[in-house]
Amino acid sequence: MQELWVVAGLVFDAGGRVLIAQRPTGKALAGRWEFPGGKVAADETAHAAIVRELREEIGIAAGDAERLMYYAAVYPGRTIWLDVWVINDWSGQPRGLDAQSLEWVEPSRLREHDILEADAPIVAALSRR
Repeated sequence: MQELWVVAGLVFDAGGRVLIAQRPTGKALAGRWEFPGGKVAADETAHAAIVRELREEIGIAAGDAERLMYYAAVYPGRTIWLDVWVINDWSGQPRGLDAQSLEWVEPSRLREHDILEADAPIVAALSRR
């Protein structure tokens, strides 16, 4: 079974809304929503990966961050290990550098979006915050 280690960043604005990204056309599950992030390289720590992914995907500079959760999402033939980080300090103007749409959403309204099933534990955790 294939295993992947993936990081996701929870980026909040001054009003407490969280940033989500829509998977672009041409990618698996295009049109669905997720939290920005991506794969951890073999020589990276999770923190280094989330800093890099947020810079590459949405053009922000992430600083201080803390791990919120780490869990497995199991699919036929593969397991994705999701390493989720709350980004406490960031700068820049988020923009979709991978042709994806971005949206700031109140955590209580995340369920109104077509968010990937793998992100359901994150949505549940944010609803309890």
